[in-house]
Order: sequence, then C-alpha cells, then structure tokens
Amino acid sequence: MPENQIGYNNREDLVRELQLRLADDIVDVELDRAHYDIAIDSALNKYRQLSSGAVEEAVIFIQTQPGVTEYTLPNEVIEVQRLYRRGVGTNSGTGSNFDPFDVAFNNMYLLNAGQIGGLATFDSFSQYKETIGRIFGSEYNFLWNRNTKVLQILRNIKTDEEVAVGVHNFIPEKTLLGDIYAGKWLVDWALAQSKLILGEARSKYMGGIPGAGGNIVLNGEAMKQEGQAELESLIMAVHNMEEGNSPLGFVIG
Repeated sequence: MPENQIGYNNREDLVRELQLRLADDIVDVELDRAHYDIAIDSALNKYRQLSSGAVEEAVIFIQTQPGVTEYTLPNEVIEVQRLYRRGVGTNSGTGSNFDPFDVAFNNMYLLNAGQIGGLATFDSFSQYKETIGRIFGSEYNFLWNRNTKVLQILRNIKTDEEVAVGVHNFIPEKTLLGDIYAGKWLVDWALAQSKLILGEARSKYMGGIPGAGGNIVLNGEAMKQEGQAELESLIMAVHNMEEGNSPLGFVIG
C-alpha cells in the first residue's frame, strides 16, 4: 500500500499492488488474474474467520406479506438475533406508536451532539422494549438457515408490516478493502498466498529450465516457505490485534 494511500478503492487496485510487490513490471511473473482473485478471496475468507473487525451488528428491515413466512436475506448476513415488529399490542402491527428505532436514532444523535440522553436513556428503553415484547408479542419467533440465507417466521402473517431484523453480518468487501488496517492485512495475506501459488508452479521444475547460459534454477521451494511463514505471522497479528480489529460495533441500516 503506498504511504499516501488509505486502503484500496476496489479489487483492481489491490491486484495492481500485488503485481508491483511481486515485481511483475520488471520480470514476467507466472500469475494471471484468476490466481490473484484466488489469493484475494483467501484473504477475505481468512480475515472473516479470524477477526472481529470483519463483522458488525446491524439492523435490516423486511416487508412482510400476508401468508408469506419465508424471506431471503442478503448474503452478508451470518446470524439472525431477533425480529422486532414496529407496532406492539396488536396482531396487525399497527398498535403503539412507540418506535424503538426512532428512539435509538434520537439517542444516538443526542449522544453524539453532547446533549442529554444517550446510552443511559437507550439502556432504559431497551429494558422497556424487552418487557413489552414479552407481554404483547412484539417479537417474532423464527428459524434461520445460514446456508440458504432463508429466514422463516414461525407465525401466520396476516398483514403487510415492516419488521426489523437484528443481525450479525460480514462487512462488505469494498468496505474492508478501504479500511486502513484491514486493507493492509488483506493485501499482505493475498501476497503471501500468491507466493505459495507461484512457488508451487515453479517447484514443478526442480531441475531448472533451459536458458541461454544453461539451466536456470527457479526459487519455487524458497518462495513457498516464505509465503507460509508470512501467513503464520499474519494469523498471529490477528490474535494479537495488530491488524486493528475492534469489538463488534452497532449500526442501523
């Protein structure tokens, strides 16, 4: 990553960085775009497995339809925590106008503006919401299939209603690439993975390849060892929180 650059705008920027760090502009590196994509996908998958910085707690909204109990959520969703109805106290969802999400927004605004309210008020509201949900059925029971991304509401839906879904979801690729900490870790992992791929290809020519001055011995085994050592170092960096990960944040969107 260039010193004056904060993160990467897209995957193409990251591929170009990998090519430069492998000196592809000086010598012919035996990797094509598909190999770089494999390395980047490996980096994203590993980061999402290891780092809390790849996951966020969020609220998404779905519009229920009468008689429909199954809804497909975005691919980024990995876990569903709760389902909240906007209205409480009725079967139609048009009961009390006390809206938890409006209150959450207002309190977040007041907190950021340094005014009254904030977390204390939100905590009091959260306790109220939990009690009212148990009494009046503002929460739906559900089944969640993380493989198919299908959410099944265990209730007969009788009307159109906006339902808020509390989820844990993967932060999108573009956001991770643009992060100054995650972006650096991802490019370092993708570089190490690229070295493994390149080393594996070169190690197939153990006796070297013919050249003008005789056989040219390739550095396949050395490159594989270098790549593997870098991967292990990057795993330790996540465990030691050196890549800038942080506890789960909360967003509404």
